[in-house]
Parts: sequence; structure tokens; C-alpha cells
Amino acid sequence: MTLTDAAHGRTTEHRWEPPAALSATDPELADLLSAEAERRATSLQLLAGENLATEAVLAALAGPLVDKYAEGYPGHRHHTGCAVADSTELLAVARARTLFAAEHANVQPRSGTSAMLAAFAALLRPGDTVLALSLEHGGHLSCGSRANFSGRWFDVIGYGVREEDGRIDLDQVRELARAHRPKAIIAGAISYPRHPDWAAFREIADEADAYLVAAAAQVTGLVAAGLAPSPVPYADVVVAATHKLLRGPRGGLLLCTGELADRVDRAVFPFTQGGAAMNEVAAKAVAFAQAATPEFGAYLQRAVDGARVLADELALAGARPLTGGTDTHLVTADVAPLGLTGAQAERRCAAAGLMLGKCAVPFDPAPAAETSGIRLGTGTAAALGLGPAELAEVGRLIGGVLGGAAPAAAGQRVRELLRETGAAG
Repeated sequence: MTLTDAAHGRTTEHRWEPPAALSATDPELADLLSAEAERRATSLQLLAGENLATEAVLAALAGPLVDKYAEGYPGHRHHTGCAVADSTELLAVARARTLFAAEHANVQPRSGTSAMLAAFAALLRPGDTVLALSLEHGGHLSCGSRANFSGRWFDVIGYGVREEDGRIDLDQVRELARAHRPKAIIAGAISYPRHPDWAAFREIADEADAYLVAAAAQVTGLVAAGLAPSPVPYADVVVAATHKLLRGPRGGLLLCTGELADRVDRAVFPFTQGGAAMNEVAAKAVAFAQAATPEFGAYLQRAVDGARVLADELALAGARPLTGGTDTHLVTADVAPLGLTGAQAERRCAAAGLMLGKCAVPFDPAPAAETSGIRLGTGTAAALGLGPAELAEVGRLIGGVLGGAAPAAAGQRVRELLRETGAAG
């Protein structure tokens, strides 16, 4: 099973044409979807959480399981006619377990956040104390935001990074664990471009008699490809995502020890969600199989190599890469040295067809709505066939725009790059 991205013949992704049935039934929506296809054809997606699902994944999403109700688990459904759905889910589970060397996998969560909710439900009760990376230092909203279930139902204590190098402060994590005796420690981040030290977190969790939950949604694909350390041998529960770098459908994944399998399954169904979307489960099975191929590893190596040169170019332009660089597909940088906020940088780049996001910078006094940071990911660019040489040029284009260059010229070059790779159709 091979990938079908721009480098392997996928040249029509961004010249999508609405099916005749859609155009005839709902031309207004068909026009909106065509506009989105055109937007993608004329801009480069550098948002770290976005990627392109492969053609095989898209085919599974549109397949006959799209409208099959299969509430429950294989062999224990609440509806009849589930024999094929059962076989499909068992296939997805088996592939996930093999790919990640996990004792148990649950493929039903609809998103990474819903998977995190299930992990909390499996291990904790409202009011329990949890240690997690603070949002200001790169943590995710499902790990302590007051706007989210995690911050409202649990006593979340935030740990952070060291000011001198931006790396996670494991001494602080250990001190907080000793002081607060949390029921669970969450390791992992949304805006941290380095590999967590899973073994060190396990040691701290054991000392505190706490569960260890790995928030690995950003690096799921890298772990599958062997390009990032796996949290599976260390964490009680791993919360993962099947889109982002894995190039599957938007969805979540839970990996855990055999001892916790029943608790995790019951936390997904019936506690936090009803019937699974079986077309998504089928598409996840496709993604797991594709992630086991040499082509997938080569694709992600291209993404990691590209991120490193992108970080170097941003540094040359005067931005400050957080942690001094990256181990992954993710680049975060402080643009305050350029006299910009993250929001201003995001708008300038968007005007040039360079779609990136703003992010928090640790110890930054700027308000959250503006911030001083930008966050980029190279997953989509690598899927389109852009390698280190092209991403070095992208970095120079971003640096130029942030330095005051006219966005129109940069936008023209972005469109040329997309045409050169075949991504624009």
C-alpha cells in the first residue's frame, strides 16, 4: 500500500471539482467547496495541525460504512447488520496495535480532544489533581484550560519550560509532583518542537504514584515512522490523533496497557460518546497500513528535514526559534525581535498565501490575543512534495514578508512553487 501525494501522482487534490449530484442539488454549497479548493491551490498550508488525507483515506471515508450505525464494540453491538463493521474495526485495532507496539488500542474517538476526555474519564474523577504543561508554555486546551472540561472538572497544576533554553523543566515537574501528589501527569504538548523525555516522566509518575498520560497527537505520525521516541513503553495511556502527520481522517486514537483496556473502552463508549463513525474507523485502518510503509517514513523524514532548514531561515531573518530549533515537523518562533506580534505576523503571511498560526511564547508579557510567537508545521508541505530546498525558500519568503516585503510578490512565488510540485493541478 503506497501513499498517493503530489510526489506520487496526486496532482488533482487542489483542483477539486464538485460532483454533478452536489452541484445539481446544492449549487451554493458546491460553490463554497470549490472556493476552498481554489484557496488551497493558491496558498501553502503551514498550520502544524493540518495535513492532506491520502486518496485511499478519502475513498474509505466516502465508502459504504459512511451511514452504518455500529454502537458498541465488535461482537457486542446494539444494532444488527454489523458483521462487516466488526471486521473493519478489528482490522483497524490490529493495525494500530502492531504499528505502535501497543497492548491495546481504541480507534473510536472522534478527535484528539475527545480521546483526552476519555483518558481522563478512565483514570480520574472530577476534582482529582493533574500535572500538565501550561497553555502559556505550549500545552493544549484539553490539558487545563478553564474554557475546557479539563480545567473546569479537575485541579490542573501547570508546569513549564526553563527560561534560559525553552526546554521542559523536569526539576520543576518533580517538585510539583512531590508537593501536590497528582493522580495523573500529562506529558506532551501542542507547541513544543522537542521530543519529551518519556522515561523521565515515567520515573516522576512512579515516584508520585500517578498515572502517566502521553499527549502525543502532534507526533503520532513521527512515532509510527520511528522518527520520534515512542511513549507507548512508558505511558499508561497514550492520546493520539489520526490526522495531522498520520494523514488519516480527522480523529483520535487511544493506546494503553492491557490492564487498562476495559476502563479505556468503557470511557469511550458508553461514557463519552455513542456510536462510532465507522467510515472514519475504516479510514483509520487505511492510514495505519500506509504509515507502515517505507514511503511514509521517507515522507516524514522530508518533513523533519524541512522543518530544520525552515527554523534556520527564520533565525537568519531575525526571528528567534524557540528552544533553538526543532526535533520534529514543528517550528515555533518569537517574532518580537522583528517588532511584530504573532497576530500581525500571521496576517502578513496570510496575505502572501503562507498560512501559519500565532502561538504563545513562554514568559511573554504580550496579551493572549496577540502573542509574540508563530507556529508552523511542514506536514502538508512535505505531502505536496516540498523538500528541504523548497522549504528553505519558503523560510526566506516568510522572513521577507515579516521584514516588510510586499506580500504580492511572495504570493506569486508561493503559487509557482505549488505549480512546480504539481500541487496546484
